[in-house]
Amino acid sequence: MDILQKITELREELQQHNYNYYVLDTPVISDLEFDMKLKELQELEEKHPEYYDANSPTQRVGGAITKNFETVQHEYRMYSLDNSYSKEELQEWEQRVHKGLGTTAVTYTCELKYDGASISLTYENGKLAQAVTRGDGFQGDDVTNNVKTIRSVPLKLRGDYPEKFHIRGEIILPLDGFAKMNQDLIEIGETPYANPRNTASGSLKLQDSSLVAKRPLDCLLYSIIGNNLPISTQFEGLEKAREWGFKAPKEAILANSIQEVIAFIDHWDVHRHELPYETDGVVIKVNDLYQQEELGYTAKSPRWAIAYKFKAEQASTKLDKITYQVGRTGAITPVANLQPVQLAGTTVKRASLHNADQIAKLDVREGDTVFVEKGGEIIPKIVAVDFTQRQENSEPTKYITHCPECGTELIRKEGEAQHYCPNFYGCPPQIIGRVQHYISRKAMDIEGLGGETVALLYNADLIKNYADLYELTKEQVIPLERMADKSAENLVNGIEKSKEIPFERVLYALGIRYVGETVAKKLAKHYKSIDGLANATLTELILVDEIGERIAQSVIDFFENEKNRMLIERLKGYGIQMELNEATDTSVSDKLAGNTFVVSGVFEKFSRNDLKKAIEDNGGKVGSSISSKTNYVVAGENMGPAKLEKAEKLGIPIISEDDFAKMINN
Repeated sequence: MDILQKITELREELQQHNYNYYVLDTPVISDLEFDMKLKELQELEEKHPEYYDANSPTQRVGGAITKNFETVQHEYRMYSLDNSYSKEELQEWEQRVHKGLGTTAVTYTCELKYDGASISLTYENGKLAQAVTRGDGFQGDDVTNNVKTIRSVPLKLRGDYPEKFHIRGEIILPLDGFAKMNQDLIEIGETPYANPRNTASGSLKLQDSSLVAKRPLDCLLYSIIGNNLPISTQFEGLEKAREWGFKAPKEAILANSIQEVIAFIDHWDVHRHELPYETDGVVIKVNDLYQQEELGYTAKSPRWAIAYKFKAEQASTKLDKITYQVGRTGAITPVANLQPVQLAGTTVKRASLHNADQIAKLDVREGDTVFVEKGGEIIPKIVAVDFTQRQENSEPTKYITHCPECGTELIRKEGEAQHYCPNFYGCPPQIIGRVQHYISRKAMDIEGLGGETVALLYNADLIKNYADLYELTKEQVIPLERMADKSAENLVNGIEKSKEIPFERVLYALGIRYVGETVAKKLAKHYKSIDGLANATLTELILVDEIGERIAQSVIDFFENEKNRMLIERLKGYGIQMELNEATDTSVSDKLAGNTFVVSGVFEKFSRNDLKKAIEDNGGKVGSSISSKTNYVVAGENMGPAKLEKAEKLGIPIISEDDFAKMINN
C-alpha cells in the first residue's frame, strides 16, 4: 500500500470513529485504540508534508495562533428571536401566523433552546470553509481555527450535501465538562468559571487554538441556509443535517397544533434538568420553508419563529444602596446595588430599576429584601419587595433631582419615563459615552481603541469629543495605563484607518438621538451627504420613508447646535467620509422611486432575494406585508392566499416576474 493511500484510509477511519463517538454517542473502539491510530496518522503526515490536508483529523488538536480575529460579513443575516413567556403569547403568535398565511394548515418544529454561543458554519464542496460568530447579526468574527478543534463539528461531510451552504447552531459546554474544568481550577487554587455559556463564548476567542482543543466544547446545529437546498421543511433540514454528519439534537419534534407545542414545552420544563447541557426554553418554528418565506421578517426577528422562555430563576437578597448611572444621551438609570446572590449560574450584585416610575410602582427602598430575576435570563431585575422583611424606620425612595456626575438639574420631558441630564457637552459620562459609541464596531470600528481606553483618554485631558481622536499622537498615548509602544501604534493606526469608513456608518457614529443603524442608512441614501442632511427641513425629513416626526426633530436639533456643526467641519478636515461613496452605492436607477413592492411566491428567473435587491437598486421599497401603501405585488407560483385576497380587495396590481423585468429594463 502506498503512503498516500494509507494516510487517506486512516483519515477516513478516524473521521468515522469521531462521528460515532461525538455525534452518535456509540463508539466502537476504545479511546486508546483511537489515540494509537491518530498518532500513526500524525507521524505519517509529519514525514510526508506534501499530503497536508487542513481538514485532517490531526488538525483538531489545534496549534494555530490568531492574534486578531477578522471581521466577516454574514452572507445571510443572523436574526434574533422574539421571546414569549406565557402560553397566551404563543397562541397570539399562532394567530398572527395563520393571518399572515391565510391558512390554519400549519405545522411546527419544536426544538430546545440551547444556552451557548451562536455560530454560523460555511461548507464548500463538503468541507468546513469558515466559522463565524453571531456578532451583531450582520457581521461576526472568523473563529475557524478554534471551531475546527470541536470534535462534533464535521471537517468533511458525508452523503448528498449541497455544493455550498451555511448551517447555524450553538457552541455549548456540557455540564459535566464544565464541572470538570472548574474542579481542575479549584485544585490548583484558581477562580472557577461563572457559567457554561460565558465559558463557551470566551473559548471561541482564545488566541491559541490548542487551548480551545483542551476544552470539552460541543456544537449543536439546527438551521440550514443557502440557495437551492434539497429540503422543503425545517424538520427535514434537521434530518438532513444528521445524515451529513452534524450533531442535530434528536429532542426536536414535529407538532401539528399549538396544543402539541405546549405539551412539548410542559415536558421539557420539568425534564430539562436531566439534559447534559443548559437550556432556557423552546424554539417554535413554522415547519414549511416556503411558509417561512411568505411570513418574512420584522426589522429584528423572523415572523415564523418564536422562543418560549422557561420561567426565570428567582432569588431574594438585600438591597444595600440605590445609585444612578448617566448614559451617553444623558438618560439617568437607577441601579440597585445588592448583597451578592447566586442566580442562574452567575453571581448577581447589581440590578436595573429602570426609572422613577418603576421605583414608585414597586415601592423599592434601600435596606429592603427584594426578589431578583433575570429578565430573559440575561439582565437581572428586581420584580418585587418582601414587605414582611421591611425595617420599621424605612423611608420611601426620593428620586434624585440633580445629575450625580456634574450636578446639573435633571429634566423629564412630558410623556417620557426617564429623567435626563441636559448638560450635553459638560457631563463626563455623556462625553465618554458618545466617543465610545463613535468607536464601536457598528460605527467607526476603530481597532486598538476600547471603551476603557476612551475613559483614560478623557481623564488624561487628551480628548473632549470624538473629533479630538484624530489629533492624538503615539507619544501622547504611550503614558496611559496598560499602553505599550505597539498598543499605542495600533491605536493611532486604527484611528487613521477609520477615515475609510463609509458615510452611512459615520452618520450612525455621530450619535444623533433616535438615529440607529437602519435610519442612518436610509438618511445617507436619501441625502447622499452630510450637507444635504444638515440643510433638510423638518417637513422634508418627515417625508423620507420611515422617518417620523420624533426622528426628524432630533436631526434638526442636532444640526442647529453650533458645537455639532463645528465638530462636523473638523471631521471633514480630517478626511472622514461625509458623502455617500457611489462605488458602494448599488443603486442602478430611480425608475421605481416612490413605489412599494411586496414579493410573494416561488419564481423561475429570480430568487426572492434577487427580486428584492433589484427593487431597492432601482429606487423602490420592499414591503413585508400588503397595505394601502403597497403599489405592486410581484407574484410567483403558489402566492400566499392571504396576500392574494388582500391585494385583490385593495385593488393593488399583481404583476409577474416578467412584468417586473420589463419595468426595470424599459
